[in-house]
Amino acid sequence: MLNEARLPGILTDSGASSADAYASAARHSARVRRLKIVLPLVAGVIALIFVAVSFVRAFLPEELELETATIEDGKIVMQNPAISGRNKQNISYSMKAQRALQDIENPDLITLEKIHAEMPVNDTLIATVNAVSGIYDRGANTLDMNAPFTISMNNGVYADFQSAYLDINAGEMETGQPIAISMNGGSIIAQKLRMTDKGRIVTFEGMVRVNVEPSAIRKNAKK
Repeated sequence: MLNEARLPGILTDSGASSADAYASAARHSARVRRLKIVLPLVAGVIALIFVAVSFVRAFLPEELELETATIEDGKIVMQNPAISGRNKQNISYSMKAQRALQDIENPDLITLEKIHAEMPVNDTLIATVNAVSGIYDRGANTLDMNAPFTISMNNGVYADFQSAYLDINAGEMETGQPIAISMNGGSIIAQKLRMTDKGRIVTFEGMVRVNVEPSAIRKNAKK
């Protein structure tokens, strides 16, 4: 999925003289080794966000298990909506929210509050998503995660977002607030993230920091 990543302040060294060329090349090689470990996992986290959208789409009134539904301030308010089942690989999934609010005048707008989802990524990898709230526009096919949310996987990957805006049709995602992604052996922190071209290009901006444990680099070098 991820063909390119732009990491300002990490991939280039400015002001290096010809006498420092060897040291600069060595540092660049070390960075490349670190990124070979980190970036595939970053791409996996971003792909997972788009997988989550398919579950949000399932939050339609006729398909939900509901405890109660009322009308408040021009919105249909559904208490404790939930869906669950098994995918084609017979792996169970579930998603629930404290409330779902559907605008009566614009029924394409669905707001979910206090979301918890457990979703299979593959046969062995399970992801858990916890979000304060999100607004899904079925007409525009966009998802506005307008409050903090986290994604954790049973392989040790953990992603912490303050917000994110997804255009599903365009395959784009953007957040102008800090993100932090950690995993077994390393982490990446940035102030902004922008994904374009359906995930093929991911750009991190603003005080980008990549940390990888030496043991992870040595393990990757042996492959």
